Amino acid sequence: MTHPVRHHPVAFAAALLASGLFHALPAHAQSAPTETAAPATSNTEAPELATVVIKTKRENRVSKGATNLPMEVKDTPQSISTIDKDTLRDFGATDSNDALRYGTGLTVDEWETNRTSYSARGFDIMLTQVDGLGMTNAWGISESQLDTFLFEKIELIRGANGLLTGVGNASGTINYVRKRPTNKDGGEAQFTLGSHGQKRVALDYNKVLSKNGQWAGRLVVAQEDKDSYLRGLSNQRTAISGIVEGQVGDNGILALGLTYQDAQQRSPMWGSLTLPYADGSLAEFDVSASTSQDWARWNNRTQSAFVEYTHALSPDWEAKLTYNHAEGDDATKLFYAYTFTGFLNPDNTGLVGWPYRSESTSSSDILDVNVTGRFNAFGRQHDAVFGLSHSKQKSLTESYAGATFPVLPAFPYAGDVYAEPAWGAKSVASDGDQNITRLYAASRLQLTDQLKGIFGVNAITLKRDGTAIYGGGTNLDNETTQKASPYVGATYDLTPNALAYASYSDIFQAQDQRTVQGAFLKPMKGVNTEVGVKAEWLDRKLLTTFAVFSAEQKGLATEAGFDPVAQASYYEPRDVKTRGFEIEATGRIGVDTKLTAGFTSMKLTGPDGNDIYEWTPRRTLKLLADTRVGALPKLRVGSGLRWQSAVSKMVGASQDAYVLVDAFAAYELTDKATLRLNVKNLLDKKYIRSVTYGAIYGAPRTAALTLEYKL
Repeated sequence: MTHPVRHHPVAFAAALLASGLFHALPAHAQSAPTETAAPATSNTEAPELATVVIKTKRENRVSKGATNLPMEVKDTPQSISTIDKDTLRDFGATDSNDALRYGTGLTVDEWETNRTSYSARGFDIMLTQVDGLGMTNAWGISESQLDTFLFEKIELIRGANGLLTGVGNASGTINYVRKRPTNKDGGEAQFTLGSHGQKRVALDYNKVLSKNGQWAGRLVVAQEDKDSYLRGLSNQRTAISGIVEGQVGDNGILALGLTYQDAQQRSPMWGSLTLPYADGSLAEFDVSASTSQDWARWNNRTQSAFVEYTHALSPDWEAKLTYNHAEGDDATKLFYAYTFTGFLNPDNTGLVGWPYRSESTSSSDILDVNVTGRFNAFGRQHDAVFGLSHSKQKSLTESYAGATFPVLPAFPYAGDVYAEPAWGAKSVASDGDQNITRLYAASRLQLTDQLKGIFGVNAITLKRDGTAIYGGGTNLDNETTQKASPYVGATYDLTPNALAYASYSDIFQAQDQRTVQGAFLKPMKGVNTEVGVKAEWLDRKLLTTFAVFSAEQKGLATEAGFDPVAQASYYEPRDVKTRGFEIEATGRIGVDTKLTAGFTSMKLTGPDGNDIYEWTPRRTLKLLADTRVGALPKLRVGSGLRWQSAVSKMVGASQDAYVLVDAFAAYELTDKATLRLNVKNLLDKKYIRSVTYGAIYGAPRTAALTLEYKL
């Protein structure tokens, strides 16, 4: 009797990876065509089949998630959440901060009016991408807010992101996915009026540019003007995206795109409120309280262009080349209010002002080339990606002389208590260059009928020069970091609709901070370990995830003191760890009912095992639900609930646990016109939205009325 040969999964994993390289040659591809494949055909049939290629590509865009492989969220051994365009529209989340507040496991720490920190698993998110490309941000700070109308969805990938960027930490990645051309003419227009003088107009239109459907273009425009609940604050924002996509020959797809955003802010807050008194109590002000002056400005402008070419090498393999160039500039006139002691006097005096003016420019270029496909080995089919990328970034900030430090009247004061200074000469405050070259590879191996393994590696060379605009403000001299990061994951099909998974990944982040002796700290290592279960329910309409994770930052720069001679802080490396679990359910629980629910619980500890980073909420709950009203089928209603546990800052402010409720109602006036009412902070809860650097109150109840019209 002859027994079938059985290969042990671990024994032949390495062989499969090597086989993937060999079978990457087009001549060896044997399986069914991919979405971009162009099968061999006669000349008379070529135009028809060429049309099918690009149309199929548009209809089946698949994100590459946490691994750079085209995998569904369910099959990825890592936590991924998606905020789709319907959620963005229904809940009136027109800017990135409002949108990301709904993300499972994500904390939006909006500690100023124009700068925000995002965190996941206890650590600042250092990487924001657009369509899977982006550069790390060692500050972990986002300036201005993106208009979400430009995007199809927002992906939140939690955990170390070594296969995506090469440098970063163990928190996660935010990926904005642009609206791309589709196969149908049409679009929508939106008109909004809301609280605090909000006026907004938005247009999204797609046009098929050729009769055979090979070429199409999409234009997205949004213009918004609104004041604020904060004294004197107003925002104007214009955002534009244009993308043309089409087929080149029988096997190529070319996409060209431009994006532009201009955000102008009047009377922004630089820094936050000082609330503590020396006796430990906190001052109580109106939610409109602001430290800014009427002459203050913070204007950000960004523009980017990309070229993307995808070529089907065979029915199973495709090559992709992407080049992205981005430029940004901002101009500021700011006013900071602080105390020498960190406390207000009993009569609310003690604040000192600091006026500041600067102009900054930045540019980045990213070139990425990769080959993705499927290969057969040991009687099974497997997936692989191999890629090489190079990115460079330049930044320059110049500041103006002329700052004085006036003693301010009791707070809250008016917006005209200190006149704009007569600014002096301009000089370079900081500048820097950053270059990253990385080689990455990953493969999803079908080890058995139920078991799949994902193995990857990312090797980087990072070079930085200048005055460290990317970190601690110290001088760098062609600093070079070379590291390699592995990714190891596995999924096991428990049933046709459920799987268990586990993954390990790490990543490195160079640090600019110095020790008390003046030496640079070594690069920080971020490590993420995760195990969980994912399951689909209700005929694959609902996806649930349960994950247990451990994230650690090894050697993280932590402020250890202040050197009065050098007038600078010094740091020491510390290991900070977070452990916790997440539960998420997303999808539909009926024909007309949509649900997203996510709960995160974690514990953060320092090297001594004690609690650390007390300003980060340990538990968060996000719940979004909407449904069509049975008695009124043209009416849809929905509600969003956001809860977080208490937060505090040593010698600073504190905020008890709180819940916020948002709601909407949308009524279809005609087949093309829908009227939607959004109410945010429905219960008009007064709360402090951030205690990280001072304090700032969250927005009270606001409302907006939007008319949507299908074109």
